[in-house]
Amino acid sequence: MPSTNLLQRSLEAVWHPCTQMKQHERFPLVPLERGTGLWLYDTNGRRYFDAVSSWWVNLFGHCNPRINAALQRQLGTLEHAMLAGFTHRPVVELSERLGALSASLGGERLGHAFYASDGASATEIALKMSAHYWRNNGQPAKNRFVCLAGSYHGETAGALSVTDISLFRDAYAPLVRQSETVPSPACGAADQRTESARRAADALDAWLTQHADTTAALIVEPLVQCATGMAMYDPEYLRRARAACDRHKVHLIADEIAVGCGRTGTFFACEQASIRPDFLCLSKGISGGYLPLSIVLTSDAVYRAFYDDATARGFLHSHSYTGNPLACTAALATLDIFESDKVLETNRQRADALTRIAAPIAHDGRVRDFRRTGMIWAFEVDTADPHFARKVFAAGLEAEVLLRPIGNTVYWMPPYIFDDADAAFLVERTGNAIDTALAS
Repeated sequence: MPSTNLLQRSLEAVWHPCTQMKQHERFPLVPLERGTGLWLYDTNGRRYFDAVSSWWVNLFGHCNPRINAALQRQLGTLEHAMLAGFTHRPVVELSERLGALSASLGGERLGHAFYASDGASATEIALKMSAHYWRNNGQPAKNRFVCLAGSYHGETAGALSVTDISLFRDAYAPLVRQSETVPSPACGAADQRTESARRAADALDAWLTQHADTTAALIVEPLVQCATGMAMYDPEYLRRARAACDRHKVHLIADEIAVGCGRTGTFFACEQASIRPDFLCLSKGISGGYLPLSIVLTSDAVYRAFYDDATARGFLHSHSYTGNPLACTAALATLDIFESDKVLETNRQRADALTRIAAPIAHDGRVRDFRRTGMIWAFEVDTADPHFARKVFAAGLEAEVLLRPIGNTVYWMPPYIFDDADAAFLVERTGNAIDTALAS
């Protein structure tokens, strides 16, 4: 079927996410046919280097043969069954393996896994679970939340309550119970990050001193606030935030939906601060970018607060596809690749190489604050053009690279499979896209 026909059918029938649909009058959709490794291919045979891992989800390349094979095996046994009253091997094994991995955080393992389908749902689960925990423990007034300035934790109503980006939140303000915000520890200058983290932690401690009696939890994206422009901060903030939450008897929720699964350099971002949150949210990369899956890991202490004869004291939250066997199988295959390929160790070498190869961009006079945390790179381009992001996206496609800037912040979050030649291609074509966007 001609791609033009497919595009028109999509515009007439599909409401695309995070999109002002009228913009597609000038910026056509890209009709994809297939994906292989780092590359997406459209129906006309053009290729695109997936520099953003298809919204940060794809870890080991498109159509990864090992994940494909695992899914094909699982398709022959069980595609789905309700998890209420039933269980199955993939969900049990995945829960056990994630619990074992959480031992790297120190202290008690996060040995209880609750499943959903997407990141925002994981946020909702963690918020509800925290507030319900305090209710079950005789402190129902502890039902408010606090988040960092500029935070993003999803776009459902509960997740929006802890999202501090007006573009996503303001239209739905009447539906949202707004949470409080405290200063972000993020700081542009790398040599000032530790001091910035300390100041922000002091502000958090002062706020909790006044409001702990009504606060259920603090929610943070560890190390990188992604949607606010890849704002990076020092692990010192997490250490001090954990201590403050302990002092004031407030939960700590780690939203590792985007920054977990090796994206910041360790499997869990919280490892770099040697702290264990009360709730840890995973999604995106956990299934290798294959199937919708999200998970909230929590402790025995939290689990025990719900374990009771009374149904109302249980955690009465569900999704129809909770713990889907296919999604769990994709996640198990993803964990297998981490183990067999020594991914975290190899990623450090890849990251150093890309950073070195990117020196021409880092030292470009139009670029500010070139930075990296693990496998996330970002920088700002000096421009006042309100359409800069859209222009870079379009120019990037012409240059065979998929870029999706946030305002004037250009970032890379590629799959964990690139080599030096791929890195050189990415740097060169990103530079070309920026040149084209600034000249238009």
